[in-house]
Amino acid sequence: MRSHREHIIEWGQCDAAGIVFYPQYYIMFDSCTSLLFERAGWPRGSMFRTFDIHGLPLVETKATYFFPLRYGDAVIIESHVAEWKRSSFVVRHDIRMDGKVAVEASEIRVWAGRHPDDPTRMKAAPIPAEIIARLSAT
Repeated sequence: MRSHREHIIEWGQCDAAGIVFYPQYYIMFDSCTSLLFERAGWPRGSMFRTFDIHGLPLVETKATYFFPLRYGDAVIIESHVAEWKRSSFVVRHDIRMDGKVAVEASEIRVWAGRHPDDPTRMKAAPIPAEIIARLSAT
């Protein structure tokens, strides 16, 4: 399953040089990961309640920038889960402008349940088959 989001680069996302300040990309990616789950029928709040999870913490992220994006640029952000493991998954994000890839990025997130000894802490848990099936559908 792939999620597409149209986005116009905002003034507040840019640095003094007039290009997107790199931490802003990670805010976009986080938002797109949430949107991906929502479009699969699992908005974050209901998913957390249904599966009694504590979060989807980010444990690794990386990005490659091919050309700068600037205020007012119209882009498409495409996101999908590229790999499933027992308790973690890789989300890929591609940002395109005029059909060209401006940024390729990935995140590794963990499906985190509540720690059995301390409910305020997280502990990796197996990803439910239902989640994998829904986000793997074409």
